[in-house]
Amino acid sequence: MNGTNRADIKTGLNVLIVLKKDQRSGKLTQGVVKNILTKSPIHPHGIKVRLESGEVGRVKEILESQV
Repeated sequence: MNGTNRADIKTGLNVLIVLKKDQRSGKLTQGVVKNILTKSPIHPHGIKVRLESGEVGRVKEILESQV
C-alpha cells in the first residue's frame, strides 16, 4: 500500500519512508510511525511522518503490521 492517503497511516505502523536527503537517490528508510505531520487527507508525494527514531520523511510504502 502506498502512503499518499492519510487515513491509511496510523501511529505504530511499520512503514518505508524517503528522507529529504535521500529524495534524489530514492533510498528508503524503515521505521515505526510516531507522529503524522501532514494535515491534508491526501498528498501526492506521500504523507510526512516522524518515526520513533526521530527521522522525518514521506511515506512511500506501508508494510504489513506485525499483529
